[in-house]
Amino acid sequence: MNPLAVAERFVAARYPRADVAIVAGSSARGERTATSDIDLLLLGDALFDARDQTSEASTHEFEGEIFEVFAYTPTGFDEWADRGVAQHRPVTVHMLVEGIAIRDDGRLTALRERWQSVLDAGPALSAQDSAFRRYVITDVLDDLRDATDPLEQQVEAAVLFERIAELMLLSERRWIASGKWLPRRLRDLSRERAELLSIPLIDREYATFADRVQDELDRAGGRVQSGFVR
Repeated sequence: MNPLAVAERFVAARYPRADVAIVAGSSARGERTATSDIDLLLLGDALFDARDQTSEASTHEFEGEIFEVFAYTPTGFDEWADRGVAQHRPVTVHMLVEGIAIRDDGRLTALRERWQSVLDAGPALSAQDSAFRRYVITDVLDDLRDATDPLEQQVEAAVLFERIAELMLLSERRWIASGKWLPRRLRDLSRERAELLSIPLIDREYATFADRVQDELDRAGGRVQSGFVR
């Protein structure tokens, strides 16, 4: 099955007014698995029937494939892209820049150039945001060190990995991500630092994991606790 060909037929059948259509995710990277869906970014001036509608996220079945559709008018895309950038997680921008175009009315090159420059600049971590993130990590780190219940330890450690990984990435002007993409982004930053965190986490050696988190917290500016105003 050629996901690009199926996607072209899907767009023609379900979103014929799309001006730009981009296949993203594993289907674009050639990394599909048995459960992979097809991520599809659509842009169009007259994409929706309702005049005031500017965006839509929806799931569809077509020819035995599941499509995750992210559809926008130009204004809607800018709004959601700006929101993702502000949250340091510009998912739709990555789809636009990195996906495979299956439909283009001529505007895609300029759009990609515009948003590629945003991705290249990386996120800006403010001093207040850094302090707040370090405050949260400090609190969860202390909870993990105090925990004795195995389930509590596992939950606290999972939360802590996510928080410290995000801080590590943002401190190096790298975009963050969720789910499986967070460890992938962390490994892209530094496989050595990622393994120092992940190995004791996977082995449930929580004392060692806590020490490694503390090392990264110190590297990012240290603990934040007394006197912090949020």
